[in-house]
Amino acid sequence: MPPWFIFTALAVFCWGLWAVISKLLGESITAAQSQALSTLGLLPVMLALMRNPQRIPSGNRCRGRVISFVAGLLSALGNLAYYQALNSGGKAATVVSLTAMYPLVTIALAVGLLHERLNLIQRCGIVLSLVSIYFFNIPNVQSALNPFLIVAMIPILLWGVSAFLQKLSTRDLSGEASALWFLLAFLPVAGCLLWYQPLSESISVRTWLLAIGLGLFFSLGNYAMLLAFAKNGKASIIVPLSGLYPIVSVPIAILFLGEKINSRETAGIVFALLSVAALSYEKPSIPTPAP
Repeated sequence: MPPWFIFTALAVFCWGLWAVISKLLGESITAAQSQALSTLGLLPVMLALMRNPQRIPSGNRCRGRVISFVAGLLSALGNLAYYQALNSGGKAATVVSLTAMYPLVTIALAVGLLHERLNLIQRCGIVLSLVSIYFFNIPNVQSALNPFLIVAMIPILLWGVSAFLQKLSTRDLSGEASALWFLLAFLPVAGCLLWYQPLSESISVRTWLLAIGLGLFFSLGNYAMLLAFAKNGKASIIVPLSGLYPIVSVPIAILFLGEKINSRETAGIVFALLSVAALSYEKPSIPTPAP
């Protein structure tokens, strides 16, 4: 099993927990407050990255830092729109799964600009992952026109471009350095949001803990995905895999939040597992004959 696949699986697990916490937290505070408070959960990961000796690849470190920082800004704004979609009356299971379609944007950019090539089985895996995400998504045509789903289209675009930029940054930075500069971008966003919408004194301890957990699992997921990129994983494969985090959040919602799974979600899980197997397949390299 390639190292990039292990890190991608870790990202899927962390983001699956992040999606569940987002639902719990969105009931108590606004979208801006969720994004600002969740920044506290980023701090432990950032401190660990600062103390970790970073392997610097040969590249333009300044360029890599700028690209990673911009990716973080886009991701933070995408998170804000995502939390707003949850707070606008949208069903959490629908919003979580719909926004997981952001790999479509990254795949188009990676294949078109980075000229990444996929084998036949991996192409089938991408199709299966998109079919899986579709089954997780809109239950009927009318719900697709709801205002909260229009808001949910914003993180699809922002997260898709952000993931592409994260892949670019790992050409000039190590996975650790790229993750650090990505997370640093969340600090000024949190400051602006708190200035725009100050916190109230009635926030409960439960809300604080959920906010910290929200940021922690989000940052761990991004760190894992950047490590997958740094291990020579293709963005057109890693990003579709990472977008399958509903296979983690949906079972948790069923077991611990009392939600029920329908036939569409069952089909989505089956296609997701098939896509994981297909996307992780790499043709063995042909050894060069000795002279």
